[in-house]
Amino acid sequence: MAAQLSVEDLLDAYRTMKTIREFEDRVHVEFAKGGIPGFVHLYAGEEASATGVGMQLRDDDRIASNHRGHGHCIAKGVDVKGMMAEIYGKKTGTCHGKGGSMHIADLDTGMMGANGIVGGGPPLACGAALAHKLKKTGGLAVVFCGDGASNQGTTFEAMNLATVWKLPLVFVFENNGYAEATASRFSVSCKDIAERAPGFGMPGRIVDGHDFFAVHEAFAEAAERARAGGGPSLIEHKLDRFFGHFEGDNQNYRPKDEVKRLREDVCCIKRFAAAATSEHGISADQLAAIDAEVGALIDEAVSFAESSPDPAPEDLMTDVYIKY
Repeated sequence: MAAQLSVEDLLDAYRTMKTIREFEDRVHVEFAKGGIPGFVHLYAGEEASATGVGMQLRDDDRIASNHRGHGHCIAKGVDVKGMMAEIYGKKTGTCHGKGGSMHIADLDTGMMGANGIVGGGPPLACGAALAHKLKKTGGLAVVFCGDGASNQGTTFEAMNLATVWKLPLVFVFENNGYAEATASRFSVSCKDIAERAPGFGMPGRIVDGHDFFAVHEAFAEAAERARAGGGPSLIEHKLDRFFGHFEGDNQNYRPKDEVKRLREDVCCIKRFAAAATSEHGISADQLAAIDAEVGALIDEAVSFAESSPDPAPEDLMTDVYIKY
C-alpha cells in the first residue's frame, strides 16, 4: 500500500499527524492556564489512526466520534481555528461555542460529532451508512470507538444491524489499553476486540495503530469492501494515548515511566518520519518546513480563539431545534 502513496500524499499525512499532535499539546498547555471551560480528552499518541483513515475519506463520507475526538475532526478536514474557538466556548467555534471539546462537530465536513456518551457513535454511524446505501451514493460511514465502548449494548446492536442491513460502515476500535482508569485486560472479555467481529458476521482485523502504513492498508481494504456493497468491517487499532483520560488525570493507574517510554519508543510520528526519510524520498527539510507551518497555524488558532467573542445571551435558545 505504501507504494501507492505519492510523496505529496505522504507529506499530507505527516502534516495531518503533526497538526493533531501540536493541537493537542497546545490545548494541554492552555487548559492548564484556566482559559478553557469544561472537560478535555486529548488524542496525542493516536495520530496515525485518524490520519490513515481520514485521508481516504470522501467529502460526503460521514464519521462519528467519541469523547476523544479532536484528532478525528482534524483528519476529516474540520477547520483548526474553528475547532480551537469551539473548545474555548466561543461564538466563532464550529458549534458556536455550544459543543465544546466533548461534543465538537462540523456537519459540513461530514464530522457528525464527538460524543460524551460511551457507545453513542455506532447507532449514528448506522444511520449515515443507511442513507448512503438508500441513496446509492457509493459513500460510507466510519465510527471511532474505544475499548470502553466495545462493551456497550449500543455498540453490539449497531454491529448486528450493520451486518443485517449490509451497511457501508467501518467500525474502528482504537484500543489504547485503558477505559478511563481501568485497563482493558480487566474489562474486555477477550484479548482482542477484533475477535468479536465474526460473531456479528463481519470480518475483523487487528492493526498496529502506531503504524500509519498498516492503518492505511487495512482501512483501504475495508472501505473498498463497504463501497462495493460487501457490508461492514471491524478494525482494531492497538495504540496508546500519551495524556490521561482527561486533563487533570494524574494517571496513577499506569506503570511508572510508561508514557515516557511510549513517547520515546513507539511514537507514530517518529516512526512515520523515519520511514518517510529513509524509504520514500522525503527530506528532513521538507518535514521541518511542515513543522514550522503547523506551529504557526496553531499559534493563529489560539489567538483567534482568545480574541473571539463569547456567545451572547440571546444565542442561548438558537440551534436547539431544527425544522425540516
